[in-house]
Amino acid sequence: MPVLKDFGKISKKLMSWVLALGFLLAVSSGCTRERRLEYGLELADTLRINILSEPPTLDWNRSTDTTSSLIQDNIMEGLIQYDLKDPDFRLKPALATEWSSNEDFTRWVFTLREGVEWNDGVPFKAEHVLASWERLLNPQTASEYAYFLYSLKNARLYNEGSIKDFAQVGAKVDSEGRIVVELEQPKTYFPMLLTHSSTFPIRTDVIAKHGDQWTEPENIVTLGAYNLKVWDHDRAIVLERNENYYGEKALVKNILAYMINETSTALNLFDSGRLDSLHTLPSRELVHLKRRKEYRETGIMATYYFGFNTTRPPMDNVLVRRAIVHAVDRKQITDMLGGGQIPISNWVPPGMLGYEADVGLKFDADEARRLLDEAGFADRSTFPTITLSFNTLEDHRRVAENIQAQLRRNLGINVELANEEWKVYLRSLSTNPSHIYRLGWLADYPDPDNFMGIMTSFSDQNYTRWKSERYDELVRQAVAEGDPAKRQALYVEAQRILTEEGAAVLPLFAQVNHLLVNERVQNYPVNRLARFIFREVSLK
Repeated sequence: MPVLKDFGKISKKLMSWVLALGFLLAVSSGCTRERRLEYGLELADTLRINILSEPPTLDWNRSTDTTSSLIQDNIMEGLIQYDLKDPDFRLKPALATEWSSNEDFTRWVFTLREGVEWNDGVPFKAEHVLASWERLLNPQTASEYAYFLYSLKNARLYNEGSIKDFAQVGAKVDSEGRIVVELEQPKTYFPMLLTHSSTFPIRTDVIAKHGDQWTEPENIVTLGAYNLKVWDHDRAIVLERNENYYGEKALVKNILAYMINETSTALNLFDSGRLDSLHTLPSRELVHLKRRKEYRETGIMATYYFGFNTTRPPMDNVLVRRAIVHAVDRKQITDMLGGGQIPISNWVPPGMLGYEADVGLKFDADEARRLLDEAGFADRSTFPTITLSFNTLEDHRRVAENIQAQLRRNLGINVELANEEWKVYLRSLSTNPSHIYRLGWLADYPDPDNFMGIMTSFSDQNYTRWKSERYDELVRQAVAEGDPAKRQALYVEAQRILTEEGAAVLPLFAQVNHLLVNERVQNYPVNRLARFIFREVSLK
């Protein structure tokens, strides 16, 4: 849990208004014209949504963000999927019809669905799954989700280059065409991992033919309920129903996903009938928006946090990090946002095994000042100006400005703010994160290991660069522990190391999803995993 090109001299904000004006002009009076949309689409057949930004990549072995995964979840599928209507997210068959394990959950067997074809007519085979897993783990792919499959025997050694032959990794196709998986240690929830887009099957022949352009609409091949029809970069994406999909066909023919970063602009378009749903609402308007009949709200398994680049002075000093965490009043931030967010100081969100409210450093301005003195900065003029970065969005800026003001008031230090568009921001995090950076983590699967795993020393999504052998060991032990009480204790200890002893992160709050959904839309997917899969959506 929990992601735009340069328009030259025209600013992003101006472009969003130009786009909005274009929508308003494109749909004018007259019955025929009101039914017609851009890209040759008909209103009656099209669900119109907003995804805020350009997806950084639709290469599902490489993507790391929810913007990309929303598109991928609709054009692709994995072996297994969630029943999103079930509050416990029961697993159900997708490309695999059944699966089973041995008694200690170290060996899993998956039986694949027969008669499935890619949208270019090529039969789906077990080898396409193994090809994806090999590519995900291959060091040359440099996937930040490679650690997802580290539970496979020898997978980490292969990803680190110690083993060169993928045949030594614990994933095989047996004589009956089933996928057989051997794990390093017991993992009862292993099938959950296969619901994630990074593990979806892939066609290496298509990648070899088209290179980095393989995800363009004219090249990409997929297996999901929708096909990628249009990718108008930095403007919109169009998905079209896959008439050859193996399962029940999507009820809506087209999905038109606009990329409008300004939430106020998107809200105006919704109000004028040019958008059918909004997944992100301007927090300043929530008091009024909550009264509307189109409003939906759900708590989600997601943590909003700031991380410290622990290799960048003065953040390499744990006393400085602790001082900053103590100096931030989280409730002041959630009160400002007014969206029902829950302030947290621990790492695992409420409602999940591992949550413990007492974990983490609490707001204490006096202790914060004492720690900064102890760190050698009793003379505040010697403390350097630090940078706090975030990706472009109004509410991210509001949170960053609040923290900037609190640190100035409670510690007397100067903080510069820096924001970048999502795609550029992710690249910056991977190469050289600022002193403090904003991120959120939305559960890939409903298990605490998904949250704990990203902060291990071997995770490519641990942008803090903080490492703890003890933390790694506790997370490893918790994965194999079958007793929930003992597993809880392991996660609590590990969180104390992360948030108190190491103070590598500043957790702020557990997130809440606020949506607007037009009345003409039926069965819109609203769930705690914030998975927006549109196959069962219909339009009046």
